[in-house]
Amino acid sequence: MNADRKSYFLIVDLEATCSNDGKIPSHEMEIIEIGAVMLNRATWEIDAEFQQFIQPVRHPQLTAFCTELTSIRQEDVDQARQYPEVISRFKEWLYSFPMHIFCSWGNYDKKQFLQDCEFHHVSYPFASEHRNIKKEFSEYLGVSKRFGMAQALQHLGMELIGTHHRGIDDARNIAAIYRHIKTVKIPHENRD
Repeated sequence: MNADRKSYFLIVDLEATCSNDGKIPSHEMEIIEIGAVMLNRATWEIDAEFQQFIQPVRHPQLTAFCTELTSIRQEDVDQARQYPEVISRFKEWLYSFPMHIFCSWGNYDKKQFLQDCEFHHVSYPFASEHRNIKKEFSEYLGVSKRFGMAQALQHLGMELIGTHHRGIDDARNIAAIYRHIKTVKIPHENRD
Protein backbone atom coordinates (compact mmCIF):
# COMPACT_ATOMS: atom_id res chain seq x y z
CA MET A 1 0.00 0.00 0.00
CA ASN A 2 1.16 3.54 -0.74
CA ALA A 3 2.79 5.05 2.36
CA ASP A 4 0.93 8.32 1.75
CA ARG A 5 -2.31 6.50 2.48
CA LYS A 6 -1.25 5.37 5.94
CA SER A 7 -3.37 6.83 8.73
CA TYR A 8 -0.90 6.79 11.63
CA PHE A 9 2.68 7.46 12.53
CA LEU A 10 3.66 4.85 15.13
CA ILE A 11 6.32 6.65 17.16
CA VAL A 12 8.39 4.32 19.32
CA ASP A 13 11.08 4.99 21.89
CA LEU A 14 12.95 2.19 23.65
CA GLU A 15 15.01 2.10 26.78
CA ALA A 16 17.52 -0.72 27.18
CA THR A 17 20.02 -2.19 29.61
CA CYS A 18 23.25 -0.22 29.45
CA SER A 19 26.48 0.53 31.25
CA ASN A 20 29.14 3.19 31.11
CA ASP A 21 32.01 0.81 31.84
CA GLY A 22 31.70 -1.74 29.03
CA LYS A 23 30.12 -4.45 31.21
CA ILE A 24 27.11 -4.60 28.87
CA PRO A 25 28.33 -4.59 25.25
CA SER A 26 25.91 -3.14 22.69
CA HIS A 27 25.18 -6.60 21.21
CA GLU A 28 23.96 -7.74 24.67
CA MET A 29 21.75 -4.75 25.44
CA GLU A 30 18.09 -5.63 25.97
CA ILE A 31 14.93 -3.57 25.80
CA ILE A 32 13.59 -2.75 29.27
CA GLU A 33 10.83 -0.32 28.21
CA ILE A 34 8.72 0.10 25.11
CA GLY A 35 7.04 3.48 24.85
CA ALA A 36 4.87 4.07 21.79
CA VAL A 37 2.21 6.47 20.57
CA MET A 38 -0.11 6.43 17.56
CA LEU A 39 -0.01 9.89 16.02
CA ASN A 40 -3.05 10.47 13.83
CA ARG A 41 -2.04 11.88 10.43
CA ALA A 42 -5.34 13.70 9.98
CA THR A 43 -5.64 15.41 13.39
CA TRP A 44 -1.97 15.33 14.54
CA GLU A 45 -3.23 14.16 17.93
CA ILE A 46 -2.11 11.05 19.80
CA ASP A 47 -4.96 8.55 19.54
CA ALA A 48 -3.42 5.74 21.64
CA GLU A 49 -0.39 4.90 23.76
CA PHE A 50 1.47 1.75 24.74
CA GLN A 51 3.94 1.44 27.61
CA GLN A 52 5.43 -1.71 29.12
CA PHE A 53 8.53 -2.54 31.11
CA ILE A 54 10.41 -5.70 30.15
CA GLN A 55 12.42 -8.01 32.38
CA PRO A 56 15.93 -8.45 30.94
CA VAL A 57 17.45 -11.94 30.94
CA ARG A 58 21.06 -11.48 29.79
CA HIS A 59 21.89 -8.85 32.40
CA PRO A 60 18.94 -8.98 34.81
CA GLN A 61 20.50 -6.55 37.30
CA LEU A 62 20.27 -2.96 36.08
CA THR A 63 23.45 -0.95 36.40
CA ALA A 64 23.46 2.20 38.53
CA PHE A 65 24.21 4.09 35.31
CA CYS A 66 21.11 2.65 33.61
CA THR A 67 18.85 3.46 36.57
CA GLU A 68 20.23 7.00 36.79
CA LEU A 69 19.87 7.57 33.04
CA THR A 70 16.37 6.16 32.61
CA SER A 71 14.84 6.45 36.11
CA ILE A 72 13.69 2.83 35.61
CA ARG A 73 14.08 0.96 38.88
CA GLN A 74 15.11 -2.64 39.45
CA GLU A 75 11.65 -3.44 40.83
CA ASP A 76 10.05 -2.08 37.62
CA VAL A 77 11.83 -4.71 35.54
CA ASP A 78 11.73 -7.48 38.17
CA GLN A 79 7.92 -7.31 38.17
CA ALA A 80 7.68 -7.06 34.38
CA ARG A 81 7.09 -9.78 31.79
CA GLN A 82 9.87 -11.02 29.56
CA TYR A 83 10.33 -9.88 25.95
CA PRO A 84 8.32 -12.59 24.11
CA GLU A 85 5.16 -11.89 26.15
CA VAL A 86 5.50 -8.11 25.98
CA ILE A 87 6.20 -8.13 22.24
CA SER A 88 3.09 -10.26 21.77
CA ARG A 89 1.02 -7.64 23.63
CA PHE A 90 2.71 -4.87 21.67
CA LYS A 91 1.91 -6.57 18.35
CA GLU A 92 -1.72 -7.00 19.41
CA TRP A 93 -1.92 -3.29 20.20
CA LEU A 94 -0.18 -2.04 17.08
CA TYR A 95 -2.06 -4.41 14.76
CA SER A 96 -5.29 -2.77 15.94
CA PHE A 97 -3.94 0.20 13.93
CA PRO A 98 -3.12 -1.55 10.64
CA MET A 99 -2.48 1.70 8.75
CA HIS A 100 0.73 2.90 10.40
CA ILE A 101 4.32 3.81 9.62
CA PHE A 102 6.99 2.86 12.19
CA CYS A 103 8.99 5.95 13.26
CA SER A 104 11.71 6.60 15.82
CA TRP A 105 14.41 9.14 16.67
CA GLY A 106 17.32 7.68 14.74
CA ASN A 107 17.83 4.04 13.76
CA TYR A 108 18.72 2.69 17.21
CA ASP A 109 15.18 1.55 18.08
CA LYS A 110 14.79 -0.44 14.85
CA LYS A 111 18.17 -2.13 15.39
CA GLN A 112 17.37 -2.93 19.03
CA PHE A 113 14.03 -4.51 18.07
CA LEU A 114 15.79 -6.63 15.43
CA GLN A 115 18.44 -7.71 17.96
CA ASP A 116 15.93 -8.62 20.69
CA CYS A 117 13.63 -10.44 18.27
CA GLU A 118 16.55 -12.52 17.02
CA PHE A 119 17.78 -13.31 20.54
CA HIS A 120 14.30 -14.35 21.75
CA HIS A 121 13.34 -16.13 18.50
CA VAL A 122 10.23 -14.02 17.91
CA SER A 123 9.13 -12.33 14.73
CA TYR A 124 9.93 -8.68 14.08
CA PRO A 125 6.72 -6.70 14.76
CA PHE A 126 6.83 -4.25 11.85
CA ALA A 127 5.77 -4.91 8.29
CA SER A 128 5.94 -1.26 7.29
CA GLU A 129 8.78 1.06 6.41
CA HIS A 130 10.79 2.82 9.10
CA ARG A 131 11.13 6.60 9.28
CA ASN A 132 14.10 8.19 11.00
CA ILE A 133 12.65 11.37 12.53
CA LYS A 134 16.11 12.52 13.65
CA LYS A 135 17.17 12.62 9.98
CA GLU A 136 13.88 14.23 8.90
CA PHE A 137 14.36 16.94 11.53
CA SER A 138 17.78 17.86 10.09
CA GLU A 139 16.29 17.88 6.59
CA TYR A 140 13.45 20.13 7.84
CA LEU A 141 16.04 22.62 9.14
CA GLY A 142 18.20 22.23 6.05
CA VAL A 143 21.27 21.31 8.10
CA SER A 144 23.56 18.29 8.23
CA LYS A 145 23.87 18.34 12.03
CA ARG A 146 22.01 15.54 13.83
CA PHE A 147 20.19 16.72 16.94
CA GLY A 148 19.40 14.73 20.05
CA MET A 149 15.70 14.74 20.88
CA ALA A 150 16.11 17.17 23.80
CA GLN A 151 18.25 19.46 21.61
CA ALA A 152 15.57 19.40 18.91
CA LEU A 153 12.88 20.43 21.38
CA GLN A 154 15.10 23.23 22.65
CA HIS A 155 15.84 24.35 19.08
CA LEU A 156 12.10 24.60 18.42
CA GLY A 157 11.48 26.45 21.69
CA MET A 158 9.42 23.53 23.01
CA GLU A 159 9.53 22.18 26.54
CA LEU A 160 10.53 18.59 27.24
CA ILE A 161 7.50 17.03 28.91
CA GLY A 162 7.99 14.21 31.43
CA THR A 163 11.27 12.44 32.12
CA HIS A 164 13.98 12.30 29.44
CA HIS A 165 15.11 8.71 28.69
CA ARG A 166 11.77 7.23 29.68
CA GLY A 167 10.31 5.50 26.65
CA ILE A 168 6.73 6.72 26.87
CA ASP A 169 7.70 10.32 27.67
CA ASP A 170 10.27 10.43 24.88
CA ALA A 171 7.73 8.95 22.42
CA ARG A 172 5.29 11.75 23.33
CA ASN A 173 8.01 14.39 22.89
CA ILE A 174 9.10 12.93 19.55
CA ALA A 175 5.45 13.05 18.44
CA ALA A 176 5.36 16.76 19.35
CA ILE A 177 8.49 17.38 17.26
CA TYR A 178 7.08 15.40 14.33
CA ARG A 179 3.76 17.25 14.51
CA HIS A 180 5.71 20.50 14.36
CA ILE A 181 7.92 19.61 11.40
CA LYS A 182 4.98 18.21 9.44
CA THR A 183 2.60 21.12 10.09
CA VAL A 184 4.83 24.22 10.47
CA LYS A 185 6.87 25.31 7.48
CA ILE A 186 9.94 27.41 8.13
CA PRO A 187 11.04 30.10 5.71
CA HIS A 188 14.26 29.25 3.91
CA GLU A 189 16.09 32.32 5.24
CA ASN A 190 15.50 31.23 8.85
CA ARG A 191 17.36 27.97 8.40
CA ASP A 192 20.67 27.68 10.18
